[in-house]
Amino acid sequence: MATIAVTAEPASTAGCDVLVVGAAAASGGRGPTLVVDNDLRALRSLSDSLRQLGMSGAVDEVVKVPAPPGTAATVVLVTGLGEPRRHFDPETLRRAAGAATRALAGTDRALLALPTTTAADVEAVALGGLLGGYTFNRFRVRSATDRPDGVRRLLVACGLDTRTARTVVARARTIATAVCLARDLVNTPPNVLTPRAFAEIAVQVAAGTDLSVTVLDDKALRKGGYGGIIGVGQGSANPPTLVRVAYRHPKATRHLALVGKGVTFDTGGISIKAAAGMERMKSDMGGAAAVLAAMTAITRLRPAVNVTGWAPMAENMPSGTAQRPSDVLTTFGGRTVEVLNTDAEGRLLLADAMVAAVADAPDVLVDVATLTGAQQVALGARTGGIMSNDDTLRSRIHQAAQAVGEAMWPMPLPEELRKGLDSAVADIANADGARLGGMLSAGLFLREFVPAGLPWAHLDIAAPAFNPSAAYGYTPTGGTGITVRTLLQVAEEMAAGRL
Repeated sequence: MATIAVTAEPASTAGCDVLVVGAAAASGGRGPTLVVDNDLRALRSLSDSLRQLGMSGAVDEVVKVPAPPGTAATVVLVTGLGEPRRHFDPETLRRAAGAATRALAGTDRALLALPTTTAADVEAVALGGLLGGYTFNRFRVRSATDRPDGVRRLLVACGLDTRTARTVVARARTIATAVCLARDLVNTPPNVLTPRAFAEIAVQVAAGTDLSVTVLDDKALRKGGYGGIIGVGQGSANPPTLVRVAYRHPKATRHLALVGKGVTFDTGGISIKAAAGMERMKSDMGGAAAVLAAMTAITRLRPAVNVTGWAPMAENMPSGTAQRPSDVLTTFGGRTVEVLNTDAEGRLLLADAMVAAVADAPDVLVDVATLTGAQQVALGARTGGIMSNDDTLRSRIHQAAQAVGEAMWPMPLPEELRKGLDSAVADIANADGARLGGMLSAGLFLREFVPAGLPWAHLDIAAPAFNPSAAYGYTPTGGTGITVRTLLQVAEEMAAGRL
C-alpha cells in the first residue's frame, strides 16, 4: 500500500510526478469544467484539450495530459466528478480519487488536489486514493513486470489544520489496510487459503493488538457439537475450524457480535455446481474476510463498544466422506437440520456460529455471507441485501452502509416463505427447493437460530464481494472488501449510542 501524507503547500508548487485534479461534467456537450483552486488557475487552459480528447467529466473518467507551465508536476491527471455541485459528497470524492490512483500504477509520487472543504472530504480522498491503488501480485513471478504495483507515495492537498489532517489521513489508512486485507484473503487461491490457514492469519493479524483469538479445530468442533460446520467440511481433506476474535473496551456498555461465512472453496459438495464460473467460489469466504478485517480496524480505532467476531471456516467438497442430500445434522445448540441441498452450505456454518455468538449475550448480532445466487438475481452485481428481524436495525445498517459508500439495500423476510423450510424428518430443512425468493428464504432459515428479542441482521453479499468485471472507482477486479467499512461504522454507531 502507498504511503500517504497531507500537505498545505500550494498544489502548483508541491513536488510530485503527477498532479491529480477533478473535472465536473458540463452541460450542452461543452466538455468538462476543471474544479481547482485559484492556485491552479493555470490548469483551466486545459479544458479545450480535455474536450478534444473526448473527456466529459463523468464519474470514473480519467485523462492524462502534460502539465502546463506554472505547475511543479510533469503530468496532470484529470478525474471525473460527475454532475457539478457546490460541494461534492464523500463517495464522489472516494471514487474520483480511486479512479485516479488505479491509472497511476507504477508512479512514484502523486498529489491529490481534489476539492475538499471538510475533514470528511479529506478522509474520503485519502481512502479512495489508497483503495484505488490496490494490487494483488503475490502469485506473479514471470509476469510480475506486466502488473506494476500501485502508486508508491500519495500526498493529499488540503487546508485543514495539521493535527486534524493527520488524524483523518491516519484513519483512512487504517480503514484502507483493513479493506485490503479482506481483498487479499478473497483473492488468495483456495489451495493456499485453507480453513486452517485462515485461522493462522487471524492469529497473525491479532498479534500486537488488543484482539484475542480462539481457534477450534475439527476435533474440538466435533466434541462441542458443531454439527453444521463439521457437516459442511467433512468431505474435504482440509478440516474445518471456527475462529473467534474478541475486542473489549474498558468503557463499553454494549456488545456487538459479527459472524462471517467462511467457505474457502465451494464446489457445492454432492449437489455439485456447474463448472462454468466455479473458479469464483474461492470468494465464498468473503463474509469471514470482512469480519476479520473489520476487527483489525476496530481494535486500532477503538470505539467504546465490545465486539466479538466469529468466522466458521470449511471447504465444501464432494468425496466419499461428504455429507449427502437427506442427511440430518445436529447443529450447535441441538436443533436438527435436514440437508436437502449440500450447496446450501453457508447457512449451516452460520447456524452453528450464530448460536455460539449468542452465548456471549450480545446486544446486536450481524452476520455477513456470500450466501445465495438469488441475491445477484434480485439486486445485481454491486448491491448486497440487508434482512433483519428488527426494522429499526435494518434501517440503521442501511444508513451506515450509505454513509461509507457501500451499496446495500433493505429486503423483507416474508412469513409465507417459511413453510417451505419445513422438514418431514428434522426440525428444519436447509433449502426449500423453490425457484423464487431464495435470498429471503435463506434469511428465514438463519432467523430460526436467533433468540426472540435479540436484534439481528443478515447481509447477503454473494455478488458484490467479488468483482469479475472491469475495475471502477476504487473497486478493483476480484475481491472488493465490501462490508468492512459498514461493520466498522455499525460498531462506531453503537459506541456513540446511535444504534
